[in-house]
Amino acid sequence: MDLARATYHHGNLRLALIDAGLDLTRTGGSKGLVLRDVTRAVGVSPNAAYRHFADRESLRAAVATRIQADMAERMLALQPPAHPGMSEARARLTAVGLGYISFALAEPGWFDVAFGGPDAFRAGSAASNDAGAVPAPLAFLLDALDGLVDSGELAPAARPGAEWPCWSAVHGCALLALHGPLGQQPPDVIQAAAQRTVDAAITGILS
Repeated sequence: MDLARATYHHGNLRLALIDAGLDLTRTGGSKGLVLRDVTRAVGVSPNAAYRHFADRESLRAAVATRIQADMAERMLALQPPAHPGMSEARARLTAVGLGYISFALAEPGWFDVAFGGPDAFRAGSAASNDAGAVPAPLAFLLDALDGLVDSGELAPAARPGAEWPCWSAVHGCALLALHGPLGQQPPDVIQAAAQRTVDAAITGILS
């Protein structure tokens, strides 16, 4: 029995629909999230889904939020110790950047759902009904940048807005590897490009 059906038979249809959405989007990306297919996977009628989700986009918001949380957990698990000459704060920010790119390459379907368009970026607040909510990976980035301020490496005056060049760099690298010419390179070249991108972004905000 698949996870979605098992969850549903335990009485949580909302969670089962999200789990089915995760299964379908892992390989199909945003286009794989078809409400009829989601309800078919769970074994209920399409109308049953509307008791928990107003439409496809509200289901996508919930699925995206789960994906973003999983990405953040993987970022945390991948955080390496500081290298010689590298502070703990900089090592943490490096891990956040590399973790973002690594997740995108490992889970392109989920990455598309969670970060593939303007609606995806609003998923966290839509799913939580909190207009001030931010995606979990962005929260990790914000915390890592605050850590650089606390360590004295980033001037407080340079902190506001520093997340945007950092995020732009890793997001662009991920897209080049998924859909651009970087993706035609061997894995070691892609990894080296990811490392160089993260290093350059950090050096840029610290200069």
